[in-house]
Amino acid sequence: MYHYDEECLKTFLEKQKQIYKENVAETLEEADEFLEDCMAIVVNSQKEIKVYFDEVGVDVQGMSLNDIENCDEVIKLPSGRYLVVEV
Repeated sequence: MYHYDEECLKTFLEKQKQIYKENVAETLEEADEFLEDCMAIVVNSQKEIKVYFDEVGVDVQGMSLNDIENCDEVIKLPSGRYLVVEV
């Protein structure tokens, strides 16, 4: 059983080079382990990304919600949710 759902894992595998120079995972299992190690989270809105960034000390002052959504460590999922990977 995976910690992250299949949508998160497949999308991460497709878009991981948005965050990293080379692939960090090749399989769903590797992606799940990597995301768990990075303490990646799944949120439902841009506002939740901002709240999370504020909580972990990422400086987003002056950034619009669209700017925050376009940060490298934010991956938009097909369902409209967001996968946020700590780098």
